[in-house]
Amino acid sequence: MSPKAKKILMFTGIGIDVALTLFLFVIAIIMIITMPGNRITMAEAVEKNGPFIGYLQQHPTVYFWSCVFPLILLLIANLVILVLFVRALAKKKQMAVEDLSEEQKAALRAELLKELQAEQSESKEPEDK
Repeated sequence: MSPKAKKILMFTGIGIDVALTLFLFVIAIIMIITMPGNRITMAEAVEKNGPFIGYLQQHPTVYFWSCVFPLILLLIANLVILVLFVRALAKKKQMAVEDLSEEQKAALRAELLKELQAEQSESKEPEDK
């Protein structure tokens, strides 16, 4: 799969995930706000809150399986993806000397020479004493 196709697929997946999560959260918020204080009949719930929300308020099992459970699954899936993404970023790619530019090679040589000179001067000092 080409990098462009992967990028399009990734952004599409993120868009669907965000849209579905927002939709389910909005349904949950509407359910909480419009929940009646006492048990009312189905006709009163539909009249007061509309057919979809009224039905969900009268059938909490349907509400759980259609809104709450998918939100839990999305949370778990997003956490797993986050952990995998962080692990992938944490793995460091081994760089070969051939991958470095000439400026980077020169800077690396200078740094190594400084370290070697510092080690040599430290090893000579105890001998002088």
